[in-house]
Amino acid sequence: MKTPTSPLSSGFGKTNRLHFGLAKDYFPAVLAGLIAVLISYAGPMLLMVQAAQAAHLSKELSSSWLWAVSVASGICSIGLSFRYKIPVICAWNTPGAALLVTGLMTVPYHHAIGAYIVAAAITFLIGVTGAFSKLVSVIPKSLCAAMLAGILFRFGVAVFANSHSEIVGAPLLTAIMFFAYLLFKRQSARYAIVLTLMTGIMVWGTFDWGSQTTKLATDAGWHLTFTKPVWSSPEFSLKAIISLGLPLAVLCLTGQQVPGIAVLRAAGFEKTPTSKLISMTGMASLIFAPFGAHGINLAAITAAICTGPEAHQQIKKRWVAGVACGIFYVLIGCFAGSLKDLFLMLPHALVSTVAGLALLGAIQNGLVNAMAAPEEREAALITFIVTASNFTILGLGAACWGILLGGASHFLLRKSSH
Repeated sequence: MKTPTSPLSSGFGKTNRLHFGLAKDYFPAVLAGLIAVLISYAGPMLLMVQAAQAAHLSKELSSSWLWAVSVASGICSIGLSFRYKIPVICAWNTPGAALLVTGLMTVPYHHAIGAYIVAAAITFLIGVTGAFSKLVSVIPKSLCAAMLAGILFRFGVAVFANSHSEIVGAPLLTAIMFFAYLLFKRQSARYAIVLTLMTGIMVWGTFDWGSQTTKLATDAGWHLTFTKPVWSSPEFSLKAIISLGLPLAVLCLTGQQVPGIAVLRAAGFEKTPTSKLISMTGMASLIFAPFGAHGINLAAITAAICTGPEAHQQIKKRWVAGVACGIFYVLIGCFAGSLKDLFLMLPHALVSTVAGLALLGAIQNGLVNAMAAPEEREAALITFIVTASNFTILGLGAACWGILLGGASHFLLRKSSH
């Protein structure tokens, strides 16, 4: 005789199964957000650390800087992804951070804060007026896809460049992760990246190449503490505005916002509210500038991880990756001063291999979409080559020149064919 099941216990069972099903369904999206954050901190964050050291900023000011860009990026990612149900990944102005490595040494810090505010105001106004949206709408989709592929291409190359590394263990670590990725991808494409990451961490921890894990275990001076934001009152000077403010705005718009929109469009998010995304990131930059944030914008490289099928097979559910990314940003940002040391300990070979393998799908889609229209292929190829060259001329990065030269080629070749 069967024991009757109470409706209450049956309800709990159904609820638990529902929660488990949702967790399993969205796990790849959450994982994509985590990997995006990991790559952001293990790579571009180093530029901010270098800039802070070059400018001789105090530990409190440098930690506040990391807190500001992390929390601002997280809030923007969470809010915009949830509001528009698309994976909006925000981050700090990476080329701008590279500029500050030398730029912060030439102006007082309070003047730099004033320049940050000017740059943020320019970005906000360009977004609100709709000027940026009109500019992006005239760029052919093939050129956007080619620029995306060009930006990401060097990350794919970096995976195999590790084979020539002189760092102890780097070639073997890369080889193990690469073949592990192929085996995992054959079994489960959704979990291939996380399993590859776990494999790399296990191998690194086992062999302790660079003795970083030993150093962490024996470092009694390290402890986890909340990061306290520090307000720095802005002062405005023409020198700082010209040398930092205007270049930061140009680098943000051309080197970050344009590729960021291109990533979303290439991933199939055609109805992206471009003006609102630009204006909201500009507003976030304004609010967090006094705490050290040099600029918040749409991400390109890390966004490609969260906008593709690796995040979720269903495009309508990929927005969860943006929310997850934002949550991780905020959580890590609260301990940014302490956690930066941990991220800097991760071996370059591990981070570059995970990044390159995670971006293979985005590179592939970019190349396919770039060559989709026969009449635009040569212009798209020029865009790809120029962008992949990764040069800087007149303060403008390769992505900007790729679009400019590719657009000029598209215009001239189209005219000559008629």
